[in-house]
Amino acid sequence: MPSYTSSPSHADMRRRPQARAKHRSHLVPFAAAGGAGVVAVLLVVYILWPTWNTEQPTDPSHLPMVIGNVPFNVPAKAIRVKLQKRSGPQERVDLNFNYPSLDVPRAQPHVTAETVEDNLPPIDRIFLSIAAHHNSLSPDERVRTIYPRSLDSNPPRVTEGLSTRPFRDNTPYTGEDLVYSSSPQFIARCMRDGVTPGMCLSERRIDGADLTFRFPRAWLAQWRDVAGAMDTLVSRIQKPRK
Repeated sequence: MPSYTSSPSHADMRRRPQARAKHRSHLVPFAAAGGAGVVAVLLVVYILWPTWNTEQPTDPSHLPMVIGNVPFNVPAKAIRVKLQKRSGPQERVDLNFNYPSLDVPRAQPHVTAETVEDNLPPIDRIFLSIAAHHNSLSPDERVRTIYPRSLDSNPPRVTEGLSTRPFRDNTPYTGEDLVYSSSPQFIARCMRDGVTPGMCLSERRIDGADLTFRFPRAWLAQWRDVAGAMDTLVSRIQKPRK
């Protein structure tokens, strides 16, 4: 017998598009909810995403960093420690600059134990370390309250407007002198020359960061220029707050 297959009725054909439309209408709320969820996630990410490491300095040769909650803009080539060559918060950064130009120094040639005596570079740099102080005793407080206990009782020696007072022996500063001036303001603690040239240390505080400058004692002959160089370096690297 011939087989017959039943064909869909006109009513069935009318119901199928209606069913598909109804099914699609059920998906609309889910799609809208999903889109709103994506937007919410993106908004949260945008708000919480750290901004300090996405900030681009105006000059790519400088790195924006924050030390002791103080913003600085540091020349990358002046950084002495490779691990410190990164932007963002840091505990400390160690820098050096040519003097008197205050340019960033070029890399030193490789020196071996056999050639070190023939390749001793001249000390023509001023060194600067910036570190978070965590509320330790300030440089000004140290000058007022700590240093006087160890200073020699004799009157200071004054040369070209710069006063020099030695520290007593058997104190934490044996072999050092305190040199200072009020105009322009200049305070440094200097080792006396010996087998190696003496070095001076001058400190200042900016909010949560302490800045420590180191330079050869021989530069005291031009101490006003050194004081001006330190002020210039501070103004160059200190990044103004927005």
